[in-house]
Amino acid sequence: MEQISEADIFGVIGEDGFRRLVSEFYRQIPTDDILGPMYPADEFEEAEYRLRGFLIGRFGGPQTYIEERGHPALRMRHAPYELTIEARNRWVEIMDKALNAAAFAPEVDQLLRPFFAQTATFLINRWE
Repeated sequence: MEQISEADIFGVIGEDGFRRLVSEFYRQIPTDDILGPMYPADEFEEAEYRLRGFLIGRFGGPQTYIEERGHPALRMRHAPYELTIEARNRWVEIMDKALNAAAFAPEVDQLLRPFFAQTATFLINRWE
């Protein structure tokens, strides 16, 4: 596969790829001792829908997330949660496992991993 850009990812993995990734990510969250308590038990399905929609729009797919929710405003939306370095590291660890399970082409993986790590760092709001 030739070099791709972030805007090309949806064209390569499609909605199904993002569905697999986000589903695998959220499969791990309910039992996680750090991230699990941040989610009300009845909101996992909605959280999965939101993350999937955000990623699809961010990486070249339909802009449904923005149409439904407006600008992502990630820092504002995550402000109510205590996002420490420990929480950031766990989020990245779980997303890394989800990426491994999704088994995307290396060109896709090499774009997504740094994006997730950088975004998770950006969202830290409680410095210990």
